[in-house]
Amino acid sequence: MRIAYTMAPGKGDVNFLLFKLAKRFAAQGIQCRGTVQINTDRTEGPCDMDVQVLPDGPVLRISQNLGRDAKGCRLDPSVLETAVGHVAASLDDAADVLIINKFGKHEADGRGFRDVIARAIEREIPILIGINAMNRDAFMEFVGGLAMQVPPDLDALSDWFKNGLSQTGELCGCP
Repeated sequence: MRIAYTMAPGKGDVNFLLFKLAKRFAAQGIQCRGTVQINTDRTEGPCDMDVQVLPDGPVLRISQNLGRDAKGCRLDPSVLETAVGHVAASLDDAADVLIINKFGKHEADGRGFRDVIARAIEREIPILIGINAMNRDAFMEFVGGLAMQVPPDLDALSDWFKNGLSQTGELCGCP
């Protein structure tokens, strides 16, 4: 099992980092599956949250506009589950790596991408997940403590993936 996670201190930093990593991998011919999150600022209230299904699937709005003063969770669980369905179907294609933008509260509560992650583990697909401090313990419990933390750095994440592959003889010589 090859599973890694990354955390970044700034709001939205992990999202941008995983987006850039997926673009880099695609340019190198590495088949990415999963989701990356794209946040769009709004003139009023919190940003809109979208996920793009990798490699070139739909962009889905996973946030709900609950109003400027709303304090509750803005995640639209039905749209998240739609994204999960797209990713699950894409694992049937050739997949070199699964990137999940976030192991969040939905996953911590037993829903979301958990089954997709388990399926990727069964298929021996390397997995990279963004997490935050609030859900780290639930994530580590889910993976039995077997995930490796990789610094929130584009080259470090790329090296984690490529070093593991060169040890197995797959995709050796990737730039």
